[in-house]
Amino acid sequence: MKPLLCAWLAISTLCFMLPARAQLAPGSMDVQWSTANAHCEAKAPPPIQVHRYNATTFVLRESLCETVEAPFMYLLVGTDKALLIDTGDVAEPNRVPLGSTVMSLLPQTNGSTLPLIVVHTHGHLDHRTGDSQFAQRPNTQVVGTDLDHVKSFFGFTDWPNGVAQLDLGGRVIDVLPTPGHYASHVLYYDRMTGLVFSGDFLLPGRLLIEDRTADLASARRVADFFKDRPVSYVLGGHIELDKNGALSGLGTSYHPDERALPMSKQDLLDLPDTVADFNGFYSTHGMFVMMNQNRVLLTLLAAAVAIVGGVIYGLRRFLRRRKARRMAAMA
Repeated sequence: MKPLLCAWLAISTLCFMLPARAQLAPGSMDVQWSTANAHCEAKAPPPIQVHRYNATTFVLRESLCETVEAPFMYLLVGTDKALLIDTGDVAEPNRVPLGSTVMSLLPQTNGSTLPLIVVHTHGHLDHRTGDSQFAQRPNTQVVGTDLDHVKSFFGFTDWPNGVAQLDLGGRVIDVLPTPGHYASHVLYYDRMTGLVFSGDFLLPGRLLIEDRTADLASARRVADFFKDRPVSYVLGGHIELDKNGALSGLGTSYHPDERALPMSKQDLLDLPDTVADFNGFYSTHGMFVMMNQNRVLLTLLAAAVAIVGGVIYGLRRFLRRRKARRMAAMA
């Protein structure tokens, strides 16, 4: 019996140590997002769309008719508190009632709403403009997006190294520093569902990389973290591709044939190779278009200035020649 007992213990220990995908809380990403239409004034969709992934996990999106950014936000509910990741691009509740929508999804405990923590993937305006809708709500804490607030709230002491945890009560969220797109960018991993919330660090479309060195280091840390962890879906901050992999137009409120939001664990694991292909200005790798937005804009600005300068120079030269011809004719 002793050899059999030892074998059983060894097998049990091994099974305990291996990540078990079957233990993840199930959910569905079977959803058709409203992609607006060519004329929002004529037939605008609801300003905010809510998809119930499961009973305690919600995916929210602001309408393309309210903001061409159409960002995604995520609500995770634990037994003690809830977590809202990002607040979108619209401050006015009469346009996008994010605050009241989120509160309506929270359970009531002894006559009061479950406490809510509002965090962000990063500090760009299209991910935090809705903060004002939560600022005065009871039992609600809004965490700042600057690096000092992020490090202080999550307890990072060696940024960008280390992983922080946030316990919502029976639901632990891992928080990973992912600077590169934004100095205080973080990624969230929900152990309960295996969902990864990657913000603008990884999304189906444009990867705007301001610091290639930091972004590549973040990609390597993330790939290493998820190497042996189960991932159901990777959910980013936007969708910028159609079903054929073509980029949606910048500043448009119409996204026909939009690609599905979820990405895979393999996309996370491949990210170091993807970012390594970035030339620091503008590159493509698979479905991703990587660019340094500031450098691209400066180049476009310089080109525009050069064109305008050339036009002005040509016009002045033309006027001088015409004046010279007139003076020669008068002589």
